[in-house]
Amino acid sequence: MASRYWVASLPVQNSASSLWSRLQESISKHSFDTSLYRFNIPNLRVGTLDSLLALSDDLYKSNAFVEGVSHKIRRQIEELERVSGVVSSSLTVDGIPVDSYLTRFVWDEAKYPTMSPLKEIVDAIHVQVSRIEDDLKVRVAEYNNVRSQLNAINRKQGGSLAVRDLSNLVKPQDIVTSEHLETLLAIVPKYSERDWLSSYETLTTYVVPRSSKKLYEDNEYALHTVTLFRRDADNFRNKARERGFQIREFEYSPETQDNRKQELEKLMQDQETLRSSLLQWCYASYGEVFSSWMHFCAVRLFAESILRYGLPPSFLSVVLSPSVKSEKKVRSILEELCDSRNSTFWKYEEEGGMAGLGGDADAHPYVCFTINLV
Repeated sequence: MASRYWVASLPVQNSASSLWSRLQESISKHSFDTSLYRFNIPNLRVGTLDSLLALSDDLYKSNAFVEGVSHKIRRQIEELERVSGVVSSSLTVDGIPVDSYLTRFVWDEAKYPTMSPLKEIVDAIHVQVSRIEDDLKVRVAEYNNVRSQLNAINRKQGGSLAVRDLSNLVKPQDIVTSEHLETLLAIVPKYSERDWLSSYETLTTYVVPRSSKKLYEDNEYALHTVTLFRRDADNFRNKARERGFQIREFEYSPETQDNRKQELEKLMQDQETLRSSLLQWCYASYGEVFSSWMHFCAVRLFAESILRYGLPPSFLSVVLSPSVKSEKKVRSILEELCDSRNSTFWKYEEEGGMAGLGGDADAHPYVCFTINLV
């Protein structure tokens, strides 16, 4: 699948079928690696020249918006597929791969009646794509909120002992709690463990001898218990801090542990549900936006062709996918098939730095703009 296409129109002098045959022949002879297709635009309602000119000013900006939303959804799909480990699937419009939808484009008369004014069609596309973009923001924010909560829990569980949640490291038998006794949890730097073991019993008066037990260690710290008289706890905390030992506030509660476990499981389930739902929504919405974008491109090509070649509408619309090395040759072929006077005029304007209709940076004697699928 090509990721870059040109949508172009050429003025018809005699017959469209004759011009199409000449174009096919030239492309196959001089640029055989370039795919070429007809781009079927229906007879749209022209309106007045003033309305076309006014519309042309908006077309370039509106195209950038619709294209931007299309790429935004595609990037979201790629991220979700990567995180989910889903094999990237072909993006479609109602089951038709997007490149096939473009190269075999058929106007949806039911959705966009051809008798509607062009501005009405463009506005309808803009409204629909804006609604989808707003919906995307809400759905992504909801998904990211659950991800953030999970990441915060994982950071707590995976961080160093100085900051991580200790509840899954401490068992009921590690804690002594009575009317007079209390067990504290000390975070001891690894390099100070010998100092801890030789000093904790004498930091204050009422420490239970040999009560310290190592429960866990990471790269920086070790987690030790110490049991002492409850009335001496605050004094012990201060003395421990002076020696570089951190006493972590901790209260063992089976209910709290169960609640945290349930919260984690629910968040993981919510994340999976939201991710799957968001991915399915993105697949469907990408198809909608892409279809809208192609209809928009058809309107744009039609409007700019009328402004370029005049009335009545008489032009051949095509889709091409030239390789980078073939671009110059294809441009030359398209130029040769334009009216020679028209070609000379536009060459002169191009040298003068004139921009093409609709804000394109390069002007040619034919109407042409690029569609980047990725």
